[in-house]
Amino acid sequence: MDHSYRAAMGGENRNRSSGRPGSAPSYSPAEPEPLPQREDGASRIFAFVDDLFFRSKIQETARKLNVNVEFFRAEKDLTERMKHNGEEKPSLIIFDLNNVAAKPLTLIPKLKAKLKKETSIIGFLSHVQGDLKQKAHEVGADMVLPRSAFSQNLAQLLRRHGAPDEAEGAVTPPA
Repeated sequence: MDHSYRAAMGGENRNRSSGRPGSAPSYSPAEPEPLPQREDGASRIFAFVDDLFFRSKIQETARKLNVNVEFFRAEKDLTERMKHNGEEKPSLIIFDLNNVAAKPLTLIPKLKAKLKKETSIIGFLSHVQGDLKQKAHEVGADMVLPRSAFSQNLAQLLRRHGAPDEAEGAVTPPA
């Protein structure tokens, strides 16, 4: 009999100590493995998030993954920042669809027209806002998630979009 599962769970009697029949062990999520640091230190992920809870959640997850995320309040701030990036376009733009200051339903179509398919636009909202979700999809958001799903998938999203390009990360052999 293979006992590796029991050993990984901390022994045979782990669940018996809780006193509740059928209670499952709780697992804390594994810490995400950090990505290699970008050589230029530039951010490829931008966010329009005013909610302090989600802003700090994004910042903390990004810090653990070694990914830079820049936060903006208005369209003009993002436009100016993108001018400094030159040809490099952002990989991901995150919108809190309830952020009235950012005007997401007006800004998303402008960004989609300018950035095309090279930039993913993800919005998050309350799970009861079905109409807003539909409108966000109609104006061009690539993905619209409830807050809970956004939180659960945040590390994967930042990892996917914050990773250095293959050309950047490639090691060139010495001549």
